[in-house]
Amino acid sequence: MKKIAIIGKPNVGKSSLFNRILKQRDAIISDQAGTTRDLKRRIVTIGEKEAELIDTGGLEDRDELFEKVKQKSLEAAKDADIILYMVDGKMLPDEEDKKIFRSLQKLGKELALVVNKIDNDKEEENVWNFYEFGAEHIFPISVSHNRKVKKLLEWIEARLPASKTIQLEVDEELDLDEILAMAEEGPKKEEEREIRVAILGRVNVGKSSLLNALLKEERSIVSDVAGTTIDTVDESTIYEDKVITFIDTAGIRRRGKIVGIEKYALNRTQKMLERADVALLVLDASEGITEQDERIAGYIDKYKLACIIVLNKWDIAKKEYKEAVQEVRDRLKFLSFAPVITLSAKTRKRVDKLYDLILGVYRNYASWIPTGQLNRVIKEAQMRHQIPAFKGKPVKILYATQYDTKPPKIALIMNRPEGLHFSYKRYLVNTLRENFDLEGTPVILSPRKRGERESEEEFE
Repeated sequence: MKKIAIIGKPNVGKSSLFNRILKQRDAIISDQAGTTRDLKRRIVTIGEKEAELIDTGGLEDRDELFEKVKQKSLEAAKDADIILYMVDGKMLPDEEDKKIFRSLQKLGKELALVVNKIDNDKEEENVWNFYEFGAEHIFPISVSHNRKVKKLLEWIEARLPASKTIQLEVDEELDLDEILAMAEEGPKKEEEREIRVAILGRVNVGKSSLLNALLKEERSIVSDVAGTTIDTVDESTIYEDKVITFIDTAGIRRRGKIVGIEKYALNRTQKMLERADVALLVLDASEGITEQDERIAGYIDKYKLACIIVLNKWDIAKKEYKEAVQEVRDRLKFLSFAPVITLSAKTRKRVDKLYDLILGVYRNYASWIPTGQLNRVIKEAQMRHQIPAFKGKPVKILYATQYDTKPPKIALIMNRPEGLHFSYKRYLVNTLRENFDLEGTPVILSPRKRGERESEEEFE
């Protein structure tokens, strides 16, 4: 699959063009220079052909962080098959832009100069100034007005290979029902292969360093500047026949300190959590747990995600292992089901152990408990500790059945569901954990009367 890189200086409209081609608002756009820092990759369909589209950070030498962003962007351009170099058509040609563009010409790639912000015919006269670049292909467009973007897309499509037609080899002995069954099974198996893992934490706890360590390459920009990652960054890798997609989210500050573009980043993070399966809650082992760590952990509880607690920077931690874990258990009691792992993203020590832990936690998150075994455990739990009466009347669980996964959701069919106290539900969850491997996943209990549909009010 061919790669298309959109590069250029800050605020020329790269992320806007990325969203326009993608046909959805994916990359965060803002008038603030340097909003995009990490690469954002998406598979797009242009005409009837597919390609990988890459949105890059602005080319600027403002400071050390922006130098890293620039270097990352130029590396993406060198790796791409098609380069779209964007400039601001309302400005005069920039000497630095010319220098970079001519260096890209030497790569021998398919290269187009995209002159953005040409909103009308009169402004199109400014395009003549940009012929100084010596570009073979120049496209004056206005992304915001969707003006002449189609011509650019047609040029790109002409340079993409035709999509391969997938052919199904059918055994002549199979009947139509069997063929349809095979077709039905395919998408389900493919969906189960992907595990979406969100990397969560406050600013500067090492989330991007952890992503790079997991992927064994510099895929996310790392800097001592707090809030380096603004938009979510997702990268996929294959492990044990599973596609694990890591989502490096923006560092979350205290609500009073979230300003400007970070508000969009927070909203984007929360949308990503709606689609995630497993959360890696990254804590700074050298500093201990803060109130902000507790607030961020609350998002994991809100979205009922499987969870692994990662004590990063263990190489410079000041506490013993038992003391550090005890602090986690005392401060994050609502994540008592989550395993704790100590590691150092910087030295990459013990990072590889995360992969097997992720697979195990996800397996539990997607697990289905056989009805017979479930009812045996629930019945034994009631025999050991009878459910307290409600308003002087007995409360009984008639039977239990699991009705959903991710996380496991169990309906408790009862004579008086309103009489099941929170403390008893907690006792049942603990009993289930003792009998089944449910490490890393929340368990939802939903009391209801016989014949009642899934209640919107569920209890963990």
